[in-house]
Amino acid sequence: QVQLVESGGGLVQAGGSLRLSCAASGRTFTSAAVGWFRQAPGKEREFVAAIVAGIRWSGGSTLYADSVKGRFTISRDNAKNTVYLQMNTLKPEDTAVYYCAADPRGDVRTPSTYNYWGQGTQVTVSS
Repeated sequence: QVQLVESGGGLVQAGGSLRLSCAASGRTFTSAAVGWFRQAPGKEREFVAAIVAGIRWSGGSTLYADSVKGRFTISRDNAKNTVYLQMNTLKPEDTAVYYCAADPRGDVRTPSTYNYWGQGTQVTVSS
């Protein structure tokens, strides 16, 4: 059975940094796309970033939402079957539950295309 487990969330002041981890078990995801999404209270789940191994997507193997471009970096460690989201220069509007998802069957920016989801980790940015 495939499991994704996020960790690394917490409370941080605006301008600070956090690194989220998404550890996969039950299957090796070295060839699968992995995405990060977030959901704030009362809002829909939104795309944050994705990484696609071995495939060029829009000029690169990573893709970011405009709201996080230049501040967040997605990366993967295939030996650890883990994907990371380094978040710098955090803003209060980044406050949300962050989810990782794997193995999409369509647009990596669309939540409904993903087959596997983690349970989420809370990120709270204070002003």
